[in-house]
Amino acid sequence: MEESANIKCENIEPKTGARVLLDALVEEGVNIIFGYPGGAVLPIYDALIDCPIRHVLPRHEQTAVHAADAYARVSGKPGVCLATSGPGATNLVTGIATAYMDSIPMVIVTGQVPTNLLGTDSFQEVDITGITLPITKHSYLVKDFKDIQRTVKEAFHIAATGRPGPVLIDITKDVLLTAGEVKAQPVKVDLKSYKYFSKGNSGQIEEAAKALAECQKAVVYAGGGIITSGAQVVLRELVERANLPVVTTLMGIGSMPYGHPNLLGMVGMHGTVAANYTVDDCDLLIAVGVRFDDRVTSGLGHRFATKAKIIHIDIDPAEIGKVVRANIPIVGDALLVLKELLNKVKPPELSKWWEQIHEWQKQNPLLDQGRDRLTPQMILEVMGELGGKDAVVATDVGQHQMWAAQYYPTSTIRQFITSGGLGTMGFGLPAAIGAQFAAPDKLVFLVSGDGSLQMSIQELATLVQYKLPIKIILMDNGVLGLVRQLQRLFCEERYSQIQLNNNPDFIKIADAYGILGIRVTSPEEVSDAIQKAIDYQGPVLIDFIISPDEIVLPMVPPGKVITEMVGR
Repeated sequence: MEESANIKCENIEPKTGARVLLDALVEEGVNIIFGYPGGAVLPIYDALIDCPIRHVLPRHEQTAVHAADAYARVSGKPGVCLATSGPGATNLVTGIATAYMDSIPMVIVTGQVPTNLLGTDSFQEVDITGITLPITKHSYLVKDFKDIQRTVKEAFHIAATGRPGPVLIDITKDVLLTAGEVKAQPVKVDLKSYKYFSKGNSGQIEEAAKALAECQKAVVYAGGGIITSGAQVVLRELVERANLPVVTTLMGIGSMPYGHPNLLGMVGMHGTVAANYTVDDCDLLIAVGVRFDDRVTSGLGHRFATKAKIIHIDIDPAEIGKVVRANIPIVGDALLVLKELLNKVKPPELSKWWEQIHEWQKQNPLLDQGRDRLTPQMILEVMGELGGKDAVVATDVGQHQMWAAQYYPTSTIRQFITSGGLGTMGFGLPAAIGAQFAAPDKLVFLVSGDGSLQMSIQELATLVQYKLPIKIILMDNGVLGLVRQLQRLFCEERYSQIQLNNNPDFIKIADAYGILGIRVTSPEEVSDAIQKAIDYQGPVLIDFIISPDEIVLPMVPPGKVITEMVGR
C-alpha cells in the first residue's frame, strides 16, 4: 500500500511551480496524498506522473480529507489532501472542521484560479482561505512562485507543532504553471509571530505535585492531548505509582489500556457511572490534554467537579480557564509536563477513595446485555475477542460510535479513530481507508450505522480499487438511531424523520462493488461471521440486523450535571 521511500520528483530544470510543490512535500516526508483532480490543479496532477508520492483517488473531496485526517491519527504524521478550486475546495470544509475540532495535523492543498482573475467571480473561484479561516490553524494564498517552498515548510511546521491542526495552502494556477530556478531553503523555520510552549512552568508543576501528595480523592482526566504528545507510557507510570483512578474523554480512549484496574472508563454524556461519580466527588482533578467540552461538562462549567482543586495541563493556553477555572494551570506538552511531575510525585493515601469507587463500579456496571439476542454490545465484544490487541477501529457517528467507545477493548493510542468534536456522519468509511494506508499490515475494522454508511457509501469503490481488506461492521437498525433515542427519551416518543424506509439491500450493494457481504440476524452467527471476515483476504461488509429499540446507556440528559444519568 504505502511506500516508505522518500525520493525527490524527477529533477527537471527549470521546474514548474507544481514540481516545486511536490518536491517540497517529499522533503517533508510525504509519501501519500488523498485527492481529487480538477482544472485548477491539472499542473499538479501532470507533475505527479513523474513523482514518487502515491496518490489515492476517493470518490468525493470530503472523503479525501477524512481519509487524510485518519491517516494522520494513525501514523502520527500530518495527513495531506488535494482538491481543485471552487466546489472541490468547498467540499473539503466539513473534513477540515472535523480535523480542527480534534486537533489533527493536516496540510490541505487547493488549486485557485489564475492570479489575474482573483476577485472577479471567475469560473470556480471561491475565497477558500476566507471560508476556512475559523477552522484552520493557519492558511496561505500563494501568488508567487518564489513562495512555494517556504510556504510548504511553514505549513508543516505549524500543522504539527504546539496544538496540532489543519493548515491550508491555496495556490493560483498560474503559479503552478510558472517555471523558474529553485533555490535551497533554510533547514529551520523561523516564524517570530508563531509561539508555543513545550516545557511547563516548574513552579506550577511543583505546586501540582504538592496538591497531589495532600489530596484524598484524586482522579486523572485524560484527553486527546495524551495521544497527540505520545504521553501514554508516562501517564500509565504516574497512574500506577500514585495509584490514581483515570477517566478519559472520547478522544482520550487508548491513553490507558482497556481493562486496566485504574481505568474507570469514559466520562460524560455516555460515560460510566463510576467515572462520572468519581469526577463529581473528587477533591483533585488532574486534567491532561482536555478542553472540558460540553459532552463532559454538559455546558455547565460552573457545576462541574465543584469539590475539586483543578490542575489543567494543556499545550494551548487558550484552553486554560476557557470553560472551567483552573486552580493550577500548566501550559506545556503533556509528555514533558507529566515526566517532570512523575519525578516530583509523592503518592497520596487513597485507600478509602478506592473503596468508594469500587462500590460505585460494583453497583453500576455497564449493562450486560447477555447473548440471547443480537445486540451491539455483544457484536463489539466478539470483535474484541477475535480481532486481537493490534486491530484499528474506525467509527462513524451515532449510537454505534458510543457503543464502540464503551465496549470495544482499545489497548493503545492511535487505535480508536473517531470524529469527536464535530461528530461527522460519513467520517467512518473514508477514515478506515486512511487508517489502512497508514497501517497496511494491521487489521482495520469500520463500525458504522446504516445512516452514516450511506453518507459516504461510494467509497466502497475505493476499497476495491486499492484492495484494502477493511472489515465493515454495519449496525443496521433501519433508523437514525441516536436521533431516535433522543426523541424516545425527551420528545415523548414523537418520532420525526428518523425512519430509513428505503434502505438498500446492503449485501447486494457490497456484491455490486465486488465486496464479500455477510448478513447476520442471530447471536449464534456473530462469531463465525466475524472470524470469516478476518480470515478473508479482501474487504468484507457484515450487515448486522439489530433492533431500533436498542439504546445507549447510561446517558446524561442535556443540561443536567454528570451524576444525573438515565439508565444508571
